[in-house]
Amino acid sequence: MDIVFDLVAWACIVAGLFFMLTGTVGILRLPDVYTRLHAAGMTDTMGAGLLLAGMAVVTVEGMIHGEAGYGFVLVRLVLTYAFLLFTSPIATHALARAGLAGGVQPWTADEEGGA
Repeated sequence: MDIVFDLVAWACIVAGLFFMLTGTVGILRLPDVYTRLHAAGMTDTMGAGLLLAGMAVVTVEGMIHGEAGYGFVLVRLVLTYAFLLFTSPIATHALARAGLAGGVQPWTADEEGGA
């Protein structure tokens, strides 16, 4: 049974790292602030969520084995993910609105290097 928990935890962590790395490449490669905001928002929500899910699986495994203190850790992981779910989209939206209010124009395909 321990191997199942370990495999699920590692699968979540590796998937989370994949999304984080993909989002990082997106932030570096995308042409303007709005598309970069999309990459950053998706990275936050999906990548960090999967990393926290992997840590939660390890925590649940510790709780099953009766080790002390894992219940509090699990509550903190769940609260951290809930905080991310609420704040990441709000922050991304606020940054996009600030960019529009500041006069930053969205990138269009007819600009340099456009498809």
